[in-house]
Amino acid sequence: MSDQPTTPASPEDQTPQNTGTPPPETPARVPPPTTEATAPAPEVPAQAPTEAPAPAVAPALEPVTMAAEAPAAETEPKAKPAALSGGYYWGTGRRKSAVARVRIKPGSGKFLIQKREVEAYFFSIRHHIDIVAPLKATQTLGKYDIFVNVGGGGQTGQAGAIVLGVARALMKADPALEGTLRDGNYLTRDARKVERKKYGQRGARRRFQFSKR
Repeated sequence: MSDQPTTPASPEDQTPQNTGTPPPETPARVPPPTTEATAPAPEVPAQAPTEAPAPAVAPALEPVTMAAEAPAAETEPKAKPAALSGGYYWGTGRRKSAVARVRIKPGSGKFLIQKREVEAYFFSIRHHIDIVAPLKATQTLGKYDIFVNVGGGGQTGQAGAIVLGVARALMKADPALEGTLRDGNYLTRDARKVERKKYGQRGARRRFQFSKR
């Protein structure tokens, strides 16, 4: 026999004998409670709740109140121009080479040309009708006394000059008559006149008779 000591068998090497009874259950190992104090979590500063921006709202439109339209200022008639010395309104008319200086004032309808009555100065009825046409158009016939000084030209030219002079004097006496006078072309200067004669001819257009031989 050897003198070497025998080592006891480890519990793992020892196989339990089958005794017919189950081995006791080994209780589960529970970890011991830790005594270390857990560090408190850092406090997060509480943020104020962010409010969602309110949707942009268009400013409420103020109800537009239609202001009552101010009554149109009454158009005052144009002030009458101050009459010259003697209370007359003057008008100068021209036609061809004739010049007529007309002066009028409210009266009984007297009409004198070179201190003569119309019928004694003009021989043609056409001229009698022409010179009073502006008065008839404005319905002022018989309301003004008219005195005319006229010179130059013939009776047709002088009659045309008187018509323009009378119309201009009426417009100065009552500016409201201007529209009526213009509609009748009484304020338009008639620029027609005789065309000058040309040298080498008998007249403005007439030529001398041509003889070939």
